[in-house]
Amino acid sequence: MNTAVLYSSRYLDHDTGPEHPETPDRLRVIMEELNRSGLLKSRKCSVLTPKAAELTDLELVHETDYIELVQRTCATGGGLLDLGDTVVGVESCDVAFLAAGAMLDAISLVASGKARNAFAIIRPPGHHAGPYYSLGFCLFNNIAIAAAHLLHRLGLNRVLILDIDAHHGNGTQEIFYDTSKVLYVSLHQDPRGFPGTGFMDETGEGEGLGYSVNIPLPLRADDRLYHKGFDQIATPIIQQYKPQFILVSAGFDGHYTDPVGDLSLSVRGYSEIFSKILNLASQICNGRLAAALEGGYCLDFLGKMVTSAIARMAGLSYNVRDNSPIAHPKIRKRSEQILSNVRRIQSSFWQL
Repeated sequence: MNTAVLYSSRYLDHDTGPEHPETPDRLRVIMEELNRSGLLKSRKCSVLTPKAAELTDLELVHETDYIELVQRTCATGGGLLDLGDTVVGVESCDVAFLAAGAMLDAISLVASGKARNAFAIIRPPGHHAGPYYSLGFCLFNNIAIAAAHLLHRLGLNRVLILDIDAHHGNGTQEIFYDTSKVLYVSLHQDPRGFPGTGFMDETGEGEGLGYSVNIPLPLRADDRLYHKGFDQIATPIIQQYKPQFILVSAGFDGHYTDPVGDLSLSVRGYSEIFSKILNLASQICNGRLAAALEGGYCLDFLGKMVTSAIARMAGLSYNVRDNSPIAHPKIRKRSEQILSNVRRIQSSFWQL
C-alpha cells in the first residue's frame, strides 16, 4: 500500500460545544470527500483504524501531572482546559489518546515498510500543546509524541517536523527547542496575534541552536510568497539536515476562506506544497513521511484540501477548481523583507 489513512469515528465524540470552530464536522467533510473522490477504491490508499496511545507514550513529551489534569477534567464532566478556547467533554481525553495513537500507528506502518507514507485524520489537533499545558484547541501534542517515539524507541537521531499550519506550533517548538535530533521548520502567519511565538529570531538553544526555523509570513500572504519561503529557506535547510523521517503538522487553516487563519493560500497551493514535501522525502529518507491533521476550519474546502494532499501522497489524480488570490503589492514587499531577514538569521547555521 502506498498511503495509509488512519481514522476512527471515535474522533467525532470529542465535544467542543456549539459555535466552536474545532467541530466533529471537520472530519465528517474530510471522510465524505475522500469517499466521493474514489481514492479509497484504489489499492494505493487504505483506511485503517488506529489504537489508542498508552500513558507512557504521552509521558515522552508531557508531564504526568498535566495528563492527569486532562483526565480529571474530562472525568468530572469537561470544561475549559486553558484560559481561552480549549474545550473538553467527557469523552475528550480518551479521544485525544486515540489521536496520539494514530500517529504512533502511522510511523510504525511507514518505518516497517507496510506503507510508503501515512496521513492521520485526527482530532483534537496537537501542535499548540506543550509539556504541561493545553492551548489552541490542542490537548496532547500528537506530532511531538511521534517524533519522541522515533528518537527514543526506534533509535533515530535526525527527525524533521515540518509545520504548515497557519499558526506557529509553539508546543512542538518548546518540546524540542534544545535538541539537534529534531529539526523544527514552521511556515506560518505573523504570530503576534496568536500564539505569540514563532518569530524569526527563535532559533533554538543549547544543542538545539539552529534547529528551529521560523518563517513568519505577513497576513494575507498568497501561494507565491508561501512557496518562495518554502523553496528558498525550508528546502535547502532540510536537504542539508538529511532527516531520517519526515513528520508533517498538516494544518489547512491557511486557505483564503478560513475563519480562523489569516493567510491567502489555495487548494492548489497546498497540493503543490505536498508535492514538494513528497519530493524531499523521496530524495532524502526513502519516502518515509507521516502527516497529522492540525487546523483547517472552512468546511467548504477542508475536505478537498485533505483529499488533494492524500491523492498526492498515494500518487493518484484528484482535481479541484479553486481561485488563487494574489497578495497586495505591500504584502509582497513586506514578505520579501521578512524572507531576506530569515535567510540572514539562518545563514549563521545553514548554507543559504
